Amino acid sequence: MPPKIMKDSGAPRSILIVSDSGNFDSVVKRSLKGFITIDTRKSGALARRCILERDYDIVVIKSPLPDETGEALAIDVAEKSDASVMIVIPQEFFEEIAEKVTDYGVFVISELSFRNYTDKSVRFLIAMQNRVIRFKQKLIKAEEKTEEVRIVSKAKLLLMEKKHMSEDDAHRFIGKVAMNNGISRRKAAEMILED
Repeated sequence: MPPKIMKDSGAPRSILIVSDSGNFDSVVKRSLKGFITIDTRKSGALARRCILERDYDIVVIKSPLPDETGEALAIDVAEKSDASVMIVIPQEFFEEIAEKVTDYGVFVISELSFRNYTDKSVRFLIAMQNRVIRFKQKLIKAEEKTEEVRIVSKAKLLLMEKKHMSEDDAHRFIGKVAMNNGISRRKAAEMILED
């Protein structure tokens, strides 16, 4: 079952194909379903300019490009963005380039393998991007929870200092304010801190 494309906070799903082969671009595009934006660029320089203007979820590079081999572009994208990156390279350069880019999280595949497994390769990238999105969502939730705990703790300390409450009493007081006003504990703590 192919992985479903997740939505990231309503952000459009996008892919950048970097290749000077119109045939390669067409083959990759046929494997993509559900992407709102599919951009193609014919060189590393044009791709870098495009990446500065917008974020991409997936970047597929067909090596070599007219102005570079593509490995530096793959590394740059992998280091500077959250995009899943794949580089398709001629078999004779596979080991050399794979050795340089793999540790950066770049998915490397030979042209022959890509021709045979285009759909599976693209589905792999989509699955990896979905994992990145889920991780980012969990991280955001954890950061929000940490911030809530920090604010509630700050309000409890204020109540303990100013109202001479015990920590348990301060904790219950914040809960009671939240319940009485139909708001979250964080909002109740923020109200207490504002007074």
